[in-house]
Amino acid sequence: QVQLVESGGGLVQAGGSLKLSCAVSGRTLNGYNMGWFRQAPGKEREFVARITWMYGATYYADSVKGRFTISRDNPKNTLYLQMHSLKLEDTAVYYCAVGRGAIPDDYWGQGTQVTVSS
Repeated sequence: QVQLVESGGGLVQAGGSLKLSCAVSGRTLNGYNMGWFRQAPGKEREFVARITWMYGATYYADSVKGRFTISRDNPKNTLYLQMHSLKLEDTAVYYCAVGRGAIPDDYWGQGTQVTVSS
């Protein structure tokens, strides 16, 4: 059974930084792409960033480009999201996901809350 566990969320002031981690267990991630999504209160879940298995190519939502960095440590089966210059609108529950598709969505974590305060 595949399990994804996010950590690193919390309360941070606007302009601050946080680093999220997502530890994956239950299978190796060979061939799996990985990504981060978020859901703010009253809004639909949205794509944040993704990284491919093959070449580690990265893709970002326009709203986070230049501020967030996605990375992965394949031997450790761990995904990261480094977030800088956080804004109030970044407040959301952040989810990691892995999958075979370009937009990874086969397996999901339970989410970690990120709250940005003024």
